[in-house]
Amino acid sequence: MALAIAAGVEVTASSAEQARTIPAPTQDEQKNTQTETAILAGGCFWGVQGVFQHVKGVVSAKSGYAGGNRNTAQYETVSNGDTGHAESVEIVFDPAKVSYGHLLQIYFSVAHDPTELNRQGPDTGTQYRSAIFPTTPEQAAVAKAYISQLNHSHVFDGPIVTKIEPGKTFYPAENYHQDFLTNNPTYPYIVINDLPKIEHLKQLFPMDYRARPVLVSAKGSTD
Repeated sequence: MALAIAAGVEVTASSAEQARTIPAPTQDEQKNTQTETAILAGGCFWGVQGVFQHVKGVVSAKSGYAGGNRNTAQYETVSNGDTGHAESVEIVFDPAKVSYGHLLQIYFSVAHDPTELNRQGPDTGTQYRSAIFPTTPEQAAVAKAYISQLNHSHVFDGPIVTKIEPGKTFYPAENYHQDFLTNNPTYPYIVINDLPKIEHLKQLFPMDYRARPVLVSAKGSTD
């Protein structure tokens, strides 16, 4: 995820992948009164975490790894691309305020491009794949139905390559990766690839956007 920027190069929002308006899922979870956990992978976890930290109803969003084993869940090892892990974000949310299906709508619309296979933006490898790690059978059913719905509606230029991978454990990433977008707003990679995602969230989902992110390093508001 390191990126060198030549002196004098102007950074614009057009450098990032474009978000798009997509329909809401026709199938969603039953209403639940307790918090739930969603685990999503969509390229570099800095941007995915940053997006969901700004979504109302999200209690916490933590960067980490899913898809592989505990003993390989370290950044340097995962970066080799052969561990089975994907850079992922564990999202704890209040389903009374935001549904699982709506989180998926934001994920497909704003957080990443689900038509890119084993890459996102400048990052390539299976560790940057688009993947959903459902924590319940109902989440798996909702995700499967939504991918089918979006493919049939042809809202994307190509087929969705997002894989549904149940039964995988999430392992938190190193502390220096947590809250990276908030802590490093002028870092070139963040400026080019991730800050536009926050702007897209504000524009496409204004009722869901929260200006104050809920951070790993400190308790944030959940309203």
